[in-house]
Amino acid sequence: MPATSTEPDNVVFQDQKPALMESRAELMAGLQMDQKRVNPKYFYDERGSELFEQITQQQEYYPTRTEMAILGEYATEIAEHCGNDCVLIEPGSGNSEKVRLLLDSVQPAAYVPVDISAEFLYESAVRLGREFPWLNIHAICADFSEQWQDRTELPDGRRIVFYPGSTIGNMEPKAAEAFLSDLRQWIGSDGGVLIGVDLHKSETLLNAAYNDASGVTAEFNLNILSSVNELVDGDFSEEAFSHHAFYNTELKRIEMHLVSKESQTVKVNGSKIQFDKGETLHTENSYKYSLQDFSELSDAAGLVLGKSWLDKNELFSVHYLTVA
Repeated sequence: MPATSTEPDNVVFQDQKPALMESRAELMAGLQMDQKRVNPKYFYDERGSELFEQITQQQEYYPTRTEMAILGEYATEIAEHCGNDCVLIEPGSGNSEKVRLLLDSVQPAAYVPVDISAEFLYESAVRLGREFPWLNIHAICADFSEQWQDRTELPDGRRIVFYPGSTIGNMEPKAAEAFLSDLRQWIGSDGGVLIGVDLHKSETLLNAAYNDASGVTAEFNLNILSSVNELVDGDFSEEAFSHHAFYNTELKRIEMHLVSKESQTVKVNGSKIQFDKGETLHTENSYKYSLQDFSELSDAAGLVLGKSWLDKNELFSVHYLTVA
């Protein structure tokens, strides 16, 4: 995204968006599996990012408001753990809404939002830069699951990774462990990880959160087909699929799928993908953890759970991790 005359002086924007061929290869591999799947990172084109903002405002969707309440209540304590003048890195930053609750207390030397949606990231960074004119913002459009840091010169300072929203729950447990291990490398020996984790709770509450009455989550789920179409020259039709989300009690995760309403053939990247009636495209998992489960996961990744903050109903948790 090119700089404009209205861009604040405290905002730097760097576009490392993954090559189209890399995205195509990943998407095609997922669509050709026995259980067809799409990486949930492809939810977040500009429209998907906007829809997710709407999801967070739905009455049934407790995670965002609960986590924000925790961050607001314990901002001073969190700042004591992070330390002043740190470099605050947020992978998958979205609209940078939650970090606003911490900035005045933490007073970082720099904030590094990393997101895959260039337009949305740029607009969010500019908005944040105007709101916090004292804050140095180094926005990076990249797939944070790739080695984006190899192509980035980060500001100097003690590194704190801010990873809210229980995005860690979108990963299979082994992948989550590997990701936390990567974060350990990012932060060095003296840094930290501030991470939000959704907790186990009633199946009724969980199912409602991913099936809001207004249908915003369904629209968000279906929108991934438009994102896929753009990336792989596909002809998916949103009208030919329906949203399906449920709690898998055995695996302790919410699953989101798109269900084919009919037998159909979809063209993608010059190939034909067959869907039977009722066959699903798996778009997302959201694992839920107990405090003990997450502590064990962190330990396995070489990180120590130093402090945890919970809401009074113990729906959600925020943890500060350091290198073991």
